[in-house]
Amino acid sequence: MTWQWARRNGRRVAHVAALTGVAVLVPAAAAAVSTLPATAGHGTRLGEPAAAARAGDSPAGFWYGTDSAAMNIPGPAPYHEPVIGGYYGGYIGMTGNWANLTGCHKIVVWSSRNSTQANNNYTWHHKGIGTGVYYFMGGPGVDPHYNGTTSEAYRWGEQQAARTLMDISHVHVTYPVAFADIEIPGNAPSYTPAPDNGWNTVYTSPCSGVPKAHGIPTSVDRAVLNGFAAYLTSHSAYKAGVYSAPGIWAQIFGTGSDALIPNTYEWTYQPFTSSLAHHPSGWCLAGTSTCARFFGGQTSRSKYALMWQWSGGGGSYNGHGDFDQIDANRTP
Repeated sequence: MTWQWARRNGRRVAHVAALTGVAVLVPAAAAAVSTLPATAGHGTRLGEPAAAARAGDSPAGFWYGTDSAAMNIPGPAPYHEPVIGGYYGGYIGMTGNWANLTGCHKIVVWSSRNSTQANNNYTWHHKGIGTGVYYFMGGPGVDPHYNGTTSEAYRWGEQQAARTLMDISHVHVTYPVAFADIEIPGNAPSYTPAPDNGWNTVYTSPCSGVPKAHGIPTSVDRAVLNGFAAYLTSHSAYKAGVYSAPGIWAQIFGTGSDALIPNTYEWTYQPFTSSLAHHPSGWCLAGTSTCARFFGGQTSRSKYALMWQWSGGGGSYNGHGDFDQIDANRTP
């Protein structure tokens, strides 16, 4: 998520294959599942096996993980976090994309191998959270039936939640929170025809990429999230979460009441770094003043603050992929 390397300032599009050689880039409407064997990767980068012996995450209950594009996870089981060491604590993958729901035929990024490795650690070795999921959300401006009302925006959110649940049914998910990925990706034609995913701009059609009108009320944006969360939680046992960051959140929802989500689980990607020299301990990079910042009125002290994508997103390129910090103590 935060498709920074070849998107917003670009993210994963141009670099996915180069990173691992096994990333899944699937132009399909359903959840994409890799056909790679569900075994530990061999031929890991120099230094990765040695990294497995390093100290793991801290304090107790925190885990290192990865998301989206496939990475070489040192094995055998129990598997270890690539590059930085410690046990592999979880994989969070993209199960769906609003642009496929509207027939734009864009890609979905999912690693069945990383998911299987994370689930193995969780199920058989009692380490981490296993597999979690997120859905690449579209705002009101890419709703095929956009009419400027909160009621229609709410229905659009419900529709995306329904698709999320259908996509989830095709993969093995162990984590109880499903995240709505709410961001402004920029120019990312492999993922979306709309540079802002329709959160601030209304397009002539979902797939056109041609603006029709600029400016969407924050109440209409918020109705999409409300519809998504309400449908997801009323039609499944999953809890609703959001992946975003403070700066982007304010650009979409403002700073008033529409921006507040006091009872919603969060996964943030700010701040971020391209360096893997300092690893998270709690919600800060050890030996630095760099600490996770959440959004929507929440802080790292909130029980709803669950994850931090500390490297690989937000325009940072570390040469490997996305690294996450996960607080399993707060798993709902």
